[in-house]
Amino acid sequence: MASQNRNSKITRYRRPYSVLNIGTIIFGFIFLYMVISVFLYMTAEHTVSYEVMEGAISGNYRYTALALKEETIVPSSGSGSVVYYAREGAMASSGTTVCSVGGADMASAAQAASAEPTAEDLKNLKDTMSSFLIGFEGSTFQEVYNFKADLESYILQMGKSETDTALYTSGDAYVSPESGFVVYSVDGLEDATEEELSADLFSQTQYHRTNLRLSQQVSAGDPLYKLVTSEEWALYFPLDSSLATELQDRSSIRFRFLKDNNTFSAPFSIIQNESGYYGKISLNTSLARYVSDRYLEIELLMDRKTGLKIPTSAIAEKTFYRIPEEYVIANKDTEREITLLRETFNRDGSASVRYVTATVYGKEEGYYLVSPELFEEGDYVQMLDTNKKFQIQESNMDTIQGVYNINKGYAVFREVTVIDENEEFCIVEPDNVYSLAAHDHIVLDASTVNDDDIVY
Repeated sequence: MASQNRNSKITRYRRPYSVLNIGTIIFGFIFLYMVISVFLYMTAEHTVSYEVMEGAISGNYRYTALALKEETIVPSSGSGSVVYYAREGAMASSGTTVCSVGGADMASAAQAASAEPTAEDLKNLKDTMSSFLIGFEGSTFQEVYNFKADLESYILQMGKSETDTALYTSGDAYVSPESGFVVYSVDGLEDATEEELSADLFSQTQYHRTNLRLSQQVSAGDPLYKLVTSEEWALYFPLDSSLATELQDRSSIRFRFLKDNNTFSAPFSIIQNESGYYGKISLNTSLARYVSDRYLEIELLMDRKTGLKIPTSAIAEKTFYRIPEEYVIANKDTEREITLLRETFNRDGSASVRYVTATVYGKEEGYYLVSPELFEEGDYVQMLDTNKKFQIQESNMDTIQGVYNINKGYAVFREVTVIDENEEFCIVEPDNVYSLAAHDHIVLDASTVNDDDIVY
């Protein structure tokens, strides 16, 4: 009993509970580090990389070409309503009725043309409408009026031969004086020749094309239509002196019409006059496709040099010191590093000589290119085992083109030699130990990084 009373007076000691034990503190630091890292990653401006691939540039020369043809304008000899029967771009043989003046208007003529269309007529009409819908663009709404006029002319011709046309043609009929493609527009350049080529002809700011079919009434002397009487035609486009030199030995060229992506090879020559150089592509085929066009967008498809293809935005320029190779101690293990014997001067005027390891950023004939951060102007590089010295000065600096390689997670400048380029890409010389290799990763926009920047 006494033992039981003694035990009842014993009070257990409880340790005070503390949140700040060593495990909690370590976990807190790790958690805080993770939060800060995620925040910095989310708010940092990420560098976009580009994988270097082998390739070539093709079709990088695009021009607005001027098309000159043999064109004859046929004027009206009288006044009145005009009705067109031939379709735009159709080949009219000599004696074919193209239009009439002074009789019924288009609606009356269509009513008179009551012959039953054949199944082939209807199929051709559907095909014409489908082709127009597929190629239609809102920026060229003017083509809707041309298409409407083509349909009217087509309906007048359905189910009839050329001799039948005279039966429903009212007024004065105008027949084709010779064979040619029918065009219902004039622009004042019908008589232009290659001797008159100038920059003004390629400026379309003042260019005006008149659609003749938009006028239902004509007066004597007004143009009715024009005939393109020869399938031989030519495209002209301006050249700068460098491209003219590059193309001067070519007798033919391969090019593409951007209008429909058709590709052709054709004879080529260069014309030079007081206003500059002009390329001339001579054609004797496919006029029917482009007979109504005065200006055509083309792309020259030239055989280009191959190498490593990179975007032009990746190119940067950087300045380096040129060190003569006789002052360099080569590294047998890697060509990208060299050793130099650098002589500097202390504040008290005493000289200090020590070895420094330098990264090679490029090699020119007889010189290595090294970073200017290794030296101060006035330092010397001493030739090993001699008293010869090479002084570091501004006149020994050279600016080269390069890109930032990020294979190792930080930006390293690498020299590139551009051998071909266009507005978006350039081809750089492969097989350069100081440059790039296929599948290297570089910074897409060189302006976003500096040397040794960590790349996220």
